[in-house]
Amino acid sequence: MPRLVRLYILQVFAGFGLSTVFVGLLLWLNVANLYHLVTHSEAGLLAVFLLWLFNGLVFAGVQFAITIMRMEDKGTPPAGGKRQRLTTLTPAPVPAEAPGNRKARRRLL
Repeated sequence: MPRLVRLYILQVFAGFGLSTVFVGLLLWLNVANLYHLVTHSEAGLLAVFLLWLFNGLVFAGVQFAITIMRMEDKGTPPAGGKRQRLTTLTPAPVPAEAPGNRKARRRLL
């Protein structure tokens, strides 16, 4: 199994473990009267399962992203292609004609 896939699976397990702890604390501390809602409803188990599932997906994604961002380069040479020199741009003179007499220039202003 490739190392990246193994790393992803481990992070998914960690994310769903965190989700289990998180949902358990939500129910145990009765945040927003959630425990009462879950125990006194027919769809309570479904709600707890979906809460666990979606939090697990989020926590697993965050775990994987943090792990990938913390990885370090271990001496591999850069593979960015050839570096090309930047060309320097020189301004080109543009001829401009001015009106011949001062009266015409004053009318333009």
